[in-house]
Amino acid sequence: MAHTGKRVRAGGRGGRAGRRQGTVPAARWREAAGTVAVVADEAGFALLRRRCPTLGFADHAGYLRATEALLRSLAGRHGHTSVALFDPAAFADYCEREGLAPDSPASRARYTAEVAARGATVPYAGQPMDRLLPELRAERHRRDTWELGGDLLAAAGGCADCGAPQARCAFRRAAGLLAEVLERVGPGSHHLVATSLPDTAPLAAALTVEIGAGGELRVAEPAALALCTVLAVCLATGDPGGLVLRSTPTGPGPQEVRGWSLRDRRARPLTASEVFAAYCTDGATGEPVPPEPGVSYLAAPELPPAECLRW
Repeated sequence: MAHTGKRVRAGGRGGRAGRRQGTVPAARWREAAGTVAVVADEAGFALLRRRCPTLGFADHAGYLRATEALLRSLAGRHGHTSVALFDPAAFADYCEREGLAPDSPASRARYTAEVAARGATVPYAGQPMDRLLPELRAERHRRDTWELGGDLLAAAGGCADCGAPQARCAFRRAAGLLAEVLERVGPGSHHLVATSLPDTAPLAAALTVEIGAGGELRVAEPAALALCTVLAVCLATGDPGGLVLRSTPTGPGPQEVRGWSLRDRRARPLTASEVFAAYCTDGATGEPVPPEPGVSYLAAPELPPAECLRW
C-alpha cells in the first residue's frame, strides 16, 4: 500500500501555548485529504514484493487486511480519503523514468500522488475490500475507456457532414442515441452495455439507469460519459459494435433483453431471434446454451438517425 496526504489546519483559536509557538494542538488537526493506493491482485502483489523486499507483508491477504485497517484509521481520524489502484508494472516504469528507487516508501507515495492526479480514484466510505476492489477496477476501466476512446475520436478527424471535430459531433450523436433508447423504456432498472471493436483494442462500457414511476432518471454521470464515448467511437469510425439493453420492470414480469448492431455509423435494431441467438450461443465454441430463466428476448425498436451538429 502507499499513502499520500496533506493535513489542513482546522479553523478556530488555539491555546496560549499553541499561539506562543505558532502551532495548534494535535487534536485540532482534524481535516486532511489523502489517497491510499492498493495492489488489487495476488500476481501484482508478488511482483511488487520482488521489487520491494522491505515492503513488510508476507502475503496478499495480510496486505489487504492492513490496508483496510489503515483506511478505517484515516477515516476515523480526519477527513476525506480516496483509494486508487497501485499498478506494480506501471510503478516500475515510473521509477525508471523518474530515476527513483522502487524499494522506497517515498517513491511509492510519489507514484500514488501521480495516479491520484489523473483522477482514477474512488472515495472511501467504510466499504469492505470485497466491495472496494471491484469499484476500483470499474473506475480504472472507465478511465482507460475515456482515454482510448478520446484518442480514437481525435484520430477520426472532422465529421464529413458538418466539419466539426468527431470528438464533438460523434459524442453529441451518441448522447442523442442514448436518449432515444431511454425514451422507449418504462419504469424500472435498465442496464446498458456498449461495445466497439476498433483495430487497436476492444472498448466496452456499462451503465445502469433507474427510471421512476414519474419518468425521473437516476444515472451515474461518469458511467454515462464512458458509455457515450464507446458509442461515439462506433459512430465516428464506422467500426463494428453493439448496444444491449436489459430491463427489469418495477412490477411483476420477466427481464427483457433487446439489442442494436452498430455498424457503418448507424444503429440497426436486432430481431428477437438475433438477440436470442446472441445470448444463447457459446461465443468460444458456437454451441447452443440454455436461455436464462425468467428472461424474454425481444425485438429492439427502430431508432431515428443520430443528428449531426449541422442540424
